[in-house]
Amino acid sequence: MLTGPDVLLVTGGSRGIGAAIVRKAARDGYAVGFSYVRNGDAAARLVAELDQAGHRAHAVQGDVADPDFAARFFDAAEAALGPATALVNNAGITGRIGRFRDADPAMLRSTLDTNVLGTMYAAQEAIRRWEAAGIPGRMVNISSIASTLGAPGEYVHYAATKAAVEAFTIGLAKEVAPAGIRVAAVAPGTAYTDIHEAAGEPNRPARVVSRVPMGRIAEPEEIANAVLWLLSAEASYVTGAVLRVSGGL
Repeated sequence: MLTGPDVLLVTGGSRGIGAAIVRKAARDGYAVGFSYVRNGDAAARLVAELDQAGHRAHAVQGDVADPDFAARFFDAAEAALGPATALVNNAGITGRIGRFRDADPAMLRSTLDTNVLGTMYAAQEAIRRWEAAGIPGRMVNISSIASTLGAPGEYVHYAATKAAVEAFTIGLAKEVAPAGIRVAAVAPGTAYTDIHEAAGEPNRPARVVSRVPMGRIAEPEEIANAVLWLLSAEASYVTGAVLRVSGGL
């Protein structure tokens, strides 16, 4: 049984919701390792910010869609911070916004590989290590309300990958519960991040805000708060759950 510090790993942690999770976790006392694909400047700024505030953070470059990255990520973070006790599978992409009939195969493949297989690779690495070491780990997978709304005319393919993440979360939670490992998911609604620009519509939040019963778009910190609650002892009897953080959608 691990008796050292709580170490959280976050995939895709340099910007947006991922960075909000990293910051919140650091404030809550975690040592935090996070991955990023290509924006080294953003990752370095976040590490420097946390270091200056007296927190422990470590960034590792790599693509979660690479089957070999998960082991490298865990090894690098453990060398810097200690063994991981918690994991947030946050890395995800939408691909280009538009009708499904126009989606090209390369985009479909990259979205599936990142959102579904990337989550599975990291989860598998975590479970193997936690079970071997007797660590009662906690995992939160980031889904989306698109998983149940379907995202017609925008990114049906993305919605399908997030539905897969939720099914995976529920099944894995039941499988590892006897080992004391908890697995849950957070399904955010639209939040103010640069994922919309990457999808080709930076002003999407303004277009869809009228759909939200609460009448506003989420801040990344509001998603992070839900994630950290699920990781905390306050959620000690919560596993296999999908928490919608969507303003009522």
